[in-house]
Amino acid sequence: MPSAPKRPVILITGASQGIGAAIAKVFAKEIPAARLALVARNAANLAKVAKACEKLGATAATFPCDVTDADEVARLAAAVEVRFGRVDTLINNAGVFAPAPFLETSIEQFDSIVSANLRSAFLLTKAFLPAMVARKSGDVFFMSSIAGLDAYPQSSAYCAAKFGVTGLAKVVRAETRDTGVRVCTVCPGATWSPSWSSSGVEPERIMPAEDIARAFLDIYRLGRNTVVEEIVLRPQLGDL
Repeated sequence: MPSAPKRPVILITGASQGIGAAIAKVFAKEIPAARLALVARNAANLAKVAKACEKLGATAATFPCDVTDADEVARLAAAVEVRFGRVDTLINNAGVFAPAPFLETSIEQFDSIVSANLRSAFLLTKAFLPAMVARKSGDVFFMSSIAGLDAYPQSSAYCAAKFGVTGLAKVVRAETRDTGVRVCTVCPGATWSPSWSSSGVEPERIMPAEDIARAFLDIYRLGRNTVVEEIVLRPQLGDL
């Protein structure tokens, strides 16, 4: 089985803040000569993350993109190919969360949350997985959630989306297990992001984004004969 590439190209969606930015920075610091394709809609925040990653020793390029739009994802794939060539690791991290009771969730809200979390992962994986399968090497990470494993009130759209991500990842894993491509589903509990800043929740009840990022890195570093199919991370004090 092929060894890890010496100058890996790692594409991270939702890289402008939160867990995505933390993943970018930990890979920049820990993986020698990493080349990072940073993807999100917020170009200004992406540029800040890219600058931080460059200071840590990586080569980083930004690709502003609405990852729920098939045409934009196609253009993204072409742009990344021109800039870096092949993508060795795809981290499907993009997503949004907006709590609401089921009876108060509009069709538009449901579609938006499912699209941001699930459709984006489908489109990105569709774009980059074929080349990995062809060369019999690669890593695909899916960011699910504990809400993709169990039901949580006020989260009907989010749970539907994340259950979908979990299922999609399982199918991709089942269909590629003999190709040399590793597929991992990451299911975190409450993790700090800007949306928690005004929540009033005590910091010790929320995991730092850096810890989730470290889990991605540690899984990536395992030997190519080993795959972590699914990992669940929760705050030490339990779910909120």
